[in-house]
Amino acid sequence: MIKVIKDWFHRYFSDPQAVLLAILLIASFTILMTMSEMLAPVLASLVIAYLLDGLIINLQRWHIPRPIAAIVTYLTFITLLMFIVVFLLPLLSYQLTQLVHELPSMVAKGQQLLQDLPEKSEMISAEQVESIINSIRNRVQEIGQSVLSYSLASIPAVITLVVYSVLVPLLVFFFLKDKETIRIWFVGFLPKEHTVAKNVWIEMDAQMGNYVRGKVYEIFLVGTFSYFPFAYMNLNYAPLLAVLVGLSVIIPYVGAVLVTFPIIIIAYFQWGIGQEFFWTVGMYTLIQVLDGNVLVPLLFSEAVNLHPVAIIMAVLVFGGLWGFWGVFFAIPLATLVKALLSAWPRSPIVIEPAT
Repeated sequence: MIKVIKDWFHRYFSDPQAVLLAILLIASFTILMTMSEMLAPVLASLVIAYLLDGLIINLQRWHIPRPIAAIVTYLTFITLLMFIVVFLLPLLSYQLTQLVHELPSMVAKGQQLLQDLPEKSEMISAEQVESIINSIRNRVQEIGQSVLSYSLASIPAVITLVVYSVLVPLLVFFFLKDKETIRIWFVGFLPKEHTVAKNVWIEMDAQMGNYVRGKVYEIFLVGTFSYFPFAYMNLNYAPLLAVLVGLSVIIPYVGAVLVTFPIIIIAYFQWGIGQEFFWTVGMYTLIQVLDGNVLVPLLFSEAVNLHPVAIIMAVLVFGGLWGFWGVFFAIPLATLVKALLSAWPRSPIVIEPAT
């Protein structure tokens, strides 16, 4: 047993490049697990700066100097941030509150529909209907209590939002302005020979940049093009539902299914089974089809070569570790794991001759 472990260790950790990779991975994971809450503004700023740097590089391809490209990109980011904080967040908060207040009446209508089922179908008994109604009533009460608890704890959340609104734009500015200085400072801590780590980063930078920036564009486009038909049909809570549809693309396979239920439920309680209901559901289905078959192939120039089971596992694992950001970066992180396994230096297996 000891010999097996020794041979395995010699094969995967005899190369100094492999030891360097292992140290970088352990250090990064330790920092994220122990100081993620304290460093949350820094990590969020790094992600935003990384996304904005892609726009700066695109502007430089049009022969625009980097300082000017950085200023234009940063001002665009500040404008978008002001729009989200001043207009979008209050609107979504108001609509979410209205939806919570309307839940009791929607539940009452649903209960009436369930109570009429035993008269229309012999397959469902009155006892089963009563059990379903009690489950729904208890769930609605839990949601109400959760909303009340959140409202009572909203003051610290507001303070955190204010702090983030100041720190994040400031950090993003310095990360964009001093990108090369920070890179040189970080590389200065590495050994002179770090070819494998550099190659892994170059491969991941291409794949992660393509995926993350494409995903941001997809969220914006899907959310925007969902809002217009919802608003045209005068669907209740159109902005809130459009944002949910846009964010649903973050979670592969599952997000689209989950966000379908609130759209169908709100449309049904607003119009019933009628022409408006079918038009709304039909347009939403068309958006999902166009997203999967047209938008995704256009945005993602390099396909992520991962099995669906690996993608779902990555969403579950990294989402459980780091919440929203873990879900958002689940596929790039899974691709990083795959790239590391492929590029990891290995000693050849020595087969001893039989005696």
